[in-house]
Amino acid sequence: MLVALVNAWEDTDAELYLNTNHIQKNKSPLFFGAVQIKKAYVSYHLMPVYVTPELLDDISPALKACMQGKSCFNFKSVEPALFKELAKLTKAGYVSYKAQGFVP
Repeated sequence: MLVALVNAWEDTDAELYLNTNHIQKNKSPLFFGAVQIKKAYVSYHLMPVYVTPELLDDISPALKACMQGKSCFNFKSVEPALFKELAKLTKAGYVSYKAQGFVP
């Protein structure tokens, strides 16, 4: 569902950036999220939580501890429970973007 509604802006072995089809006032597409493989960790960027910070109100302290900045989560190891929670948060972010008219 999500992949059909966003455009890959950058897709390499080390990173994947996804934009929506919504064009902002600056004529750039609205960013949805990204995954970046770094040397010692993996970053997961989720712009809907920046646009709508209330999405973070119910996240666990463990996921909150992975946050860097306002919309980035860094992971140094595989954390299945946190990834499941992050998937739920990503879906909530999509629903939020949809409610705001950013995605169909």
